[in-house]
Amino acid sequence: MSILGRIVSSIFGHANAAPASGTTAAPGAKPGSAPASSATPASTAKPGTPVDVAAILDKLAASNKEKLDWRHSIVDLMKLLGLDSSLAARKTLADELHFSGDKNDSASMNIWLHKQVMTKLAENGGKVPDDLRK
Repeated sequence: MSILGRIVSSIFGHANAAPASGTTAAPGAKPGSAPASSATPASTAKPGTPVDVAAILDKLAASNKEKLDWRHSIVDLMKLLGLDSSLAARKTLADELHFSGDKNDSASMNIWLHKQVMTKLAENGGKVPDDLRK
């Protein structure tokens, strides 16, 4: 599974483990289409019911012993989800998402990656605050 697929599956999996009030899980439902270069992440969220990404990640962050700023840092987001956040993993994610910049400029790449991941979460059925996608 792609790194993006693991990010989406991890977040949507947490949504299904503890659905928000008024959210019903429907096994086997899938989010909107994913890029052809990555596996389509599966979600069991009810079709048409967005997964509240910020609420899930805030809850995970509150229960994490580390203070992780997932709202601004792709590294912290990946750590929060228990994923490899190494530079090599982020470069792989950059390749998956077709980053055209200099991958040796990790600061610029990280900012771009964070915004792209938030956009992809929204495209796959996640409710993501607008300020995290721009």
